[in-house]
Amino acid sequence: MGEAAATGRLVWVLTGSTGTGKSDWALRAAQRHPIEIVSVDSAMVYRGLDIGTAKPPRALRELIPHHLIDICEATERYSAGRFVADATARIIEIHARGHIPLLVGGTFLYLRALVSGLARLPQASVELRRELTERAARIGWAALHEELGRLDPEAAKRIHPNDPQRIQRALEVCLTTGRRISELQRTSPSALAPYRLRRWALVPADRAVLHARLEERFNAMMANGFLGEVESLYRRGDLDPDFPAIRAVGYRQLWAHLAGAASLAEAVKRGIAATRQLAKRQLTWIRADATLEHVNPHAPRAFEDWNLQLASELCTLGR
Repeated sequence: MGEAAATGRLVWVLTGSTGTGKSDWALRAAQRHPIEIVSVDSAMVYRGLDIGTAKPPRALRELIPHHLIDICEATERYSAGRFVADATARIIEIHARGHIPLLVGGTFLYLRALVSGLARLPQASVELRRELTERAARIGWAALHEELGRLDPEAAKRIHPNDPQRIQRALEVCLTTGRRISELQRTSPSALAPYRLRRWALVPADRAVLHARLEERFNAMMANGFLGEVESLYRRGDLDPDFPAIRAVGYRQLWAHLAGAASLAEAVKRGIAATRQLAKRQLTWIRADATLEHVNPHAPRAFEDWNLQLASELCTLGR
């Protein structure tokens, strides 16, 4: 069996909540194994969002192949459907080079769409979206989330009340088709069905340690020029808080400061709180997915033990 054919059976996934060291583990693994990294991060796709997304430095990305980073302008609206198409194409290309794709990131909507399949959903309705946005302005997204709970309880349980984009899309599907988006998503084929899949999630045993790290990391980003990065986006004139890029955690809080809606200290406090809330949602996703193999990144020899699992996988291919 040829090298490309052998590795073509494998797809590895390393996920976990924000701040658990996924990118660092992926980089270290790529220095030891024939790996190319495919980002599963809804903010890293945007050019100009570097510090706040903790993107690996460009020089490092040139040394170790990374994919699906800096592929969009901040004015674009990247979607789970586009991610599935892009990631599937990259997986095929990586296997053709005799390498193994390692999908790394914590955007679980994208990961689930790739692993479990992407439902054939109706095209976006500009008129219906405008109507839902106007209703949200009057009564709030929390009220629309409650409405979604009546129409599609499963989707409402999965979607956070402060996630207007996904609330809007789920309601749009219900109102357009008369069917629940959760039902449609269960009936779609997986893009990864042809592959042998291994999936790991970095899950800290001590939540307090994670929270402390998230605060330290946010403060380090601020010291590294995060506010200046957001100010550059703010002054462009072609962006506003409704763009998905600006809704990213940290960006929307600093944007509110620049718009005069919060002091810098309050914006930083809210950014840290939002980062912790994101981590909590991600950990909820992880606990609900029985197929993920949990790894405590703070355990002694955690990376070394995981690396041995990768080596064992390669041994089955005769590598």
